[in-house]
Formats: sequence, C-alpha cells, structure tokens
Amino acid sequence: MKVMRKIIEIDENLCDGCGQCVPDCAEGALEIVDGKARLVAEKYCDGLGACLGACPTGALKVIERQADDFDEAAVEELLAAQKAQAEAAPAPADTMACGCASSHIQSFGPTVSPCQAANQPRAMTNAPPVPAAYAGAEAESSALTHWPIQIRLVPPEAPFLKGADLLVAADCVPVAHPAFNRELLPGKTVLLGCPKFDDAESYVAKFSEIFRTAGIKSITVAIMEVPCCGSMRGIIQAAQQRAGTAIPVEEVVIGVRGNRL
Repeated sequence: MKVMRKIIEIDENLCDGCGQCVPDCAEGALEIVDGKARLVAEKYCDGLGACLGACPTGALKVIERQADDFDEAAVEELLAAQKAQAEAAPAPADTMACGCASSHIQSFGPTVSPCQAANQPRAMTNAPPVPAAYAGAEAESSALTHWPIQIRLVPPEAPFLKGADLLVAADCVPVAHPAFNRELLPGKTVLLGCPKFDDAESYVAKFSEIFRTAGIKSITVAIMEVPCCGSMRGIIQAAQQRAGTAIPVEEVVIGVRGNRL
C-alpha cells in the first residue's frame, strides 16, 4: 500500500557505485546494480537515513513522497535470505590442470624472513619507479604464509586465521604498491577482495563469523585512494558491529601511482 512517508532518494549523477552505503543499511535495502546504488524495494527502506553518512559524494538524501509502506516482516525475511545465501554460497569447484583446487587450505613459511625483510631497502613515499633489475629482486621475496587468499574462498575456521594479525587488502593494492611484500604483508594473514564488484553483504557475513570465532588480534585495512575502495572500511565496521567485537583497526591508503598516502 502506498503511503506518504520518508524514504531514501539516490541521485544517479552523484552516485559513483562505491558501495559504502550498502553495509550501513541494517535493513539490506540497498544494493549496487550496474555501478549505481539502488533500492532493492521501497518496502525495505525505513527512511531513517542511517546510510547517509557513508556516502562520500552526497548522492543519498531522505525525501518525503508516496511509497510502499515499510514492512518490518519483509525486512526480516530479506535479511534471513541474504544470510542464507552468503552462508550457502559454495566455494568455486574449479580445479586447475595440476589437480589442486583453488580453495585447498595451505599454510607455509614466507620465502623471506622478517629479519631479511627489515634489512631490505625501504620504499620512499612518492619515489620514482623502481628499476627493472631491482623490481625483479623484490619479486623473488614473498611474505605470503597461507593459501587461499581471496575473501570468498577462505573459510572462517581456516587454521591460519586463529589469533592472526589480519591484513584485509583491496585487490589492486598488491599490484600498485611495489613494497607490499616488504612493508605490509610480513607477519600478517592476508585476505584479498574487491569492495566495488564483490558482494558486500557476503563479506560482512564472512568477516563477522571470522571475528566471532578466530580470535583476531588486529586488523590492517589496505585500500586504494579511489572512492569505491573506501567501502572496505564500512564492511569491516559492519562486521565488527554484527560480531560484537572491538578489534583494533589500522588503515593504509595507497595512491594510484603506488605511493603510500
């Protein structure tokens, strides 16, 4: 039934599809479709505007107009369905030609020790491009200690998550930042994902379960300077709220030219 009430309005000209509003909507009324924030349905939006503060471009506002009445029971059904979908999503079953599944859990030592990493030259902020010969030497030293590393593939009960210092990095960070293995990764358990194109709600569900069960000691969020990357911050905040945890969080921002901002 249509009633006169408050409801969210989205300015598509201002919306850049960053997705930061999605985890801030406790009713699950927002989603990213074709690079823009959209209402799933009018009945899911309570019109209180909890998502407004998350929007970096001011694309969201609360207006009063004729709209379907807010349906709390429908919201509960929607959230239950979203949670079930996230929990039931199977890990990709694709197997590489070598016979090893992409989700096969492995723990191993880094190819460079923390001591060796500490004694390697440090990258300078706004430094010129690394010479090809030196870049090749860097590529030989990986601080990775486990597999898989994609957020969607790592189960919350993975042994390498227990008591870990967690590094949650946007997919582009290791490519852009030349000192990723030397500066950010040593001593940390890394999980990679794209906050713009991946499902934010499934990320919130995954991280909330990890935070509840794994005893995470600290979280470092490494993102790019582009606006859409900032939604990873909101995902971690929402997951902590859902899990009822207060794990210390540090944020690292990498420029599109690879410098640490």
